[in-house]
Amino acid sequence: MSREMWKSEAEAFEKKHGYKPVAIPVAIDALAVFVHKDNPIKGLTLKQLDGIFSTERKRGGANITNWDQLGVAHQWQGRKIVVYGRNTISGTHGFFSEHALLRGTLKGTVKQQSGSQEVVSHVAGDLFGIGYSGIGYTTSGVKALPLGEKEGHLWKPTQQNCMLGNYPLTRHLFIYVNKKPGQQVDAATFEFLKFALSKDGQDIVSETGFFPLGKAGVELGLNALTK
Repeated sequence: MSREMWKSEAEAFEKKHGYKPVAIPVAIDALAVFVHKDNPIKGLTLKQLDGIFSTERKRGGANITNWDQLGVAHQWQGRKIVVYGRNTISGTHGFFSEHALLRGTLKGTVKQQSGSQEVVSHVAGDLFGIGYSGIGYTTSGVKALPLGEKEGHLWKPTQQNCMLGNYPLTRHLFIYVNKKPGQQVDAATFEFLKFALSKDGQDIVSETGFFPLGKAGVELGLNALTK
């Protein structure tokens, strides 16, 4: 899953099985905010991001609809920001809403897409577009913006910044398993998850554009799997 399980989901599982599901982290992801590769903007604060995407603007910023409100000149001067996002049933949307918009609601003008790849594809083809997606969906047609709480303290969505907790939209990718307390999962599930947390498995994570857990993260996953 691209987010932690919602409380209602965990409660429904526990009601059915009598115990909580177990979350196994398998990768680190930066939820990136993409613009067209030729857009000269240097980065965004979370308040500005909230002003672009949210109706409520819970971070207290202005309603942002044009690129010149962000200081972007030349052919972006006076042009509307075309906003792309995930549909509201996706985990990526849920994470973005909670952590970037403080559980705010997407504007009705956001062009919602069914997949992350579609978001990036639209932004790559739209000089005035902006959208969010996992860093693993980066293409040559877009660039991922540095983000931060305030201007002058913006962080690129790199592996190091995610692992250090600097990049504000860092998340883990999880596999949730049905594991009774004090018992092992079935053999096939155990071997699959052990592979996902192995060096070979974490190499695949890197090859697909996401970030490996690192030693501490792998140990955390193995402990959750075996306790």
